[in-house]
Amino acid sequence: MNRAIEKVIQPSEFHMVGDGFRVHSFFPSQEIDSSRMSPFVLFDYNPKFHFSPTMVERWVGPHPHRGFETVTIAFEWSVSHHDSSGHSGTIYPGDVQWMTAGSGVLHKEYHEKKFSEKGGIFQMTQIWVNLPKKDKMSQPKYQAITWEQRWIYKLENKSGEVQVIAGEYKWTKWPASTFSPIEMYDIKLNEWWKVDLFFPKNHNVCLLILDGEIQIENEKIKEDSFVLFSNNAEDIVIEGVKKSTILVLAWEPIGEPMVHYGPFVMNEESEIREAMDDFRRGKFGELEN
Repeated sequence: MNRAIEKVIQPSEFHMVGDGFRVHSFFPSQEIDSSRMSPFVLFDYNPKFHFSPTMVERWVGPHPHRGFETVTIAFEWSVSHHDSSGHSGTIYPGDVQWMTAGSGVLHKEYHEKKFSEKGGIFQMTQIWVNLPKKDKMSQPKYQAITWEQRWIYKLENKSGEVQVIAGEYKWTKWPASTFSPIEMYDIKLNEWWKVDLFFPKNHNVCLLILDGEIQIENEKIKEDSFVLFSNNAEDIVIEGVKKSTILVLAWEPIGEPMVHYGPFVMNEESEIREAMDDFRRGKFGELEN
């Protein structure tokens, strides 16, 4: 018996984050109970979109974060960032920027300079990951995961591969530091080939089809669709109807109260007020525009 599909969610209306990221949000939304997604808080996806050349920086200006992590994955072209803890970098196709905001940082993200000047197709996603209560005020840090560093499991008969961003797939591990059990895979699957996945029954699982079309059981699911699985079994079998790229997330729920207000994710409303106070008092550091 395999896991059943609980919901297939189609993209919401696009909205701009700053002037450089044209996204739709799969959650938070009215279609998914936030408790089903814990520790994931937000999932924004910028599908392939052509940005014209410009000499003016496209970006999201300095903004605060506290109590969670941001995971940004570049699929087409590049994203740069700086934060008030002194971390900075640029991620290119296949790279991951995993930032732990913890006790608080100011952060800005923008199109990499060469890409801005040249223009082209841009594709990326950003995921917010809640931190357990005991870790919310941890020291901010940054993990840069390049495509070359990913651990890759080659499927048989050259049918595809599972690139491990976080967690483990068939003894292929990525040593990314996570605060709660999380699996994150970037799967490439050739036409009419299958991949078998296994997760504990109490772990929640979802996926996003970045390119192509897949089949789960007898249901065909197209590009840009988001799939949430039920918790009725441990196994999932995915078949590529077309050559496909799939982002898979699996996680163990934290099971703690959560209050999400703008760029702050805490356990209680009083902690949100404290975060806003600390931000106004300059305790998150400084970051130039």
